[in-house]
Amino acid sequence: MARGPTYKVPFRRRREGKTNYKKRLALIKSGKPRMVVRRTLRRIIVQFIEFDPKGDRVIACADSKDLTKYGWKGSAKNTPAAYLVGYIAAKRALEKGIKEAILDIGLHRPTRGARIFATLKGALDAGLEIPHGDDIFPSEERIRGEHISEEMTKMFNEVFEKIKQEVG
Repeated sequence: MARGPTYKVPFRRRREGKTNYKKRLALIKSGKPRMVVRRTLRRIIVQFIEFDPKGDRVIACADSKDLTKYGWKGSAKNTPAAYLVGYIAAKRALEKGIKEAILDIGLHRPTRGARIFATLKGALDAGLEIPHGDDIFPSEERIRGEHISEEMTKMFNEVFEKIKQEVG
């Protein structure tokens, strides 16, 4: 580790590998709310966040645990669940008056067809305007869960219809 009187210790969250401050500053300068997508080992979390000098404010959010109240019995971390969580979060954000946002994937690697981009596809299908490239989304078969099983596809369709009726 560096020593000396001129050595500057990086911010704690940078040292821990949790925040890329250059990317965060660029997102904040846009002035638009951020659609923050985080993937854990067990679930997917989507939040719509506005910058505030006192601290960021969460406007709307959805978690893959929310899918159980719509009858979801599958994994809370797969591609169909990610799409549904993005759809629910976007509908909640639309109710709060958000029309456009910017995708914030944090330190996740932007891999084409990833679950993070399935959440983006769900938000776009819900009616939000988010800048994106069309070649990054997973295929429609993966979003519906056809790569998993026929039961997953049936469950996805049933849950998606329930969400459309309840959320809007």
